[in-house]
Amino acid sequence: MRSAVFLDRDGVINENRSEYVKSWDEFRFLPGALGSLARLARSPFGIVVLSNQSAINRGLVSRSEVDAINKRMVRQVKANGGRIDRVYVCPHRPDEGCSCRKPEPGLLHQAAAELGIDLNSSYVVGDALCDMQAALTARCVPLLVLTGRGHEELVRAHDARVVDFVYFPDLLQAVDFVLSLPSDRATRQPPAPQRSRLAGAEQARQRSDA
Repeated sequence: MRSAVFLDRDGVINENRSEYVKSWDEFRFLPGALGSLARLARSPFGIVVLSNQSAINRGLVSRSEVDAINKRMVRQVKANGGRIDRVYVCPHRPDEGCSCRKPEPGLLHQAAAELGIDLNSSYVVGDALCDMQAALTARCVPLLVLTGRGHEELVRAHDARVVDFVYFPDLLQAVDFVLSLPSDRATRQPPAPQRSRLAGAEQARQRSDA
């Protein structure tokens, strides 16, 4: 079984939009995202995108359009020296109570079963508290990036007392961190001082209240 880096899409790879990304014209790669994926592609990690896309079941965009956006994203990543091995999408609204919408770990378990991934030696990179919660439930290492909704979600995580994750300014630094760690399952976990980096949450709170 291989290890993987699971990536949220909006806010991690591309710009997050409050009204959802509904077409390729609205899709914008975040600065450094393509280079980060190219760097990660040279590693043995599987690279899998897991994305909540409730705009589908809200009737704002079709599933076929979301799939088309994701296919173009994968092609662009490949053209720039990176790779994405698979994209998984949850189309459900929060009120539908599905098992695949993060913070539920359903997409992680589905990917693990279909792709032969060892969740215990894998990482989840996201910009939201729900990404961190899904990672912890599935026993992956959770990494928060402060792009997208990251600053606000860091404060939410602090308020919810979800503290067992590391945060980084962007995907590039998260990828550098993953690639710097030992590959041995027994030693892959970030050391304790790094896993308590929520000390900065109070400063983030003060910035958001300013």
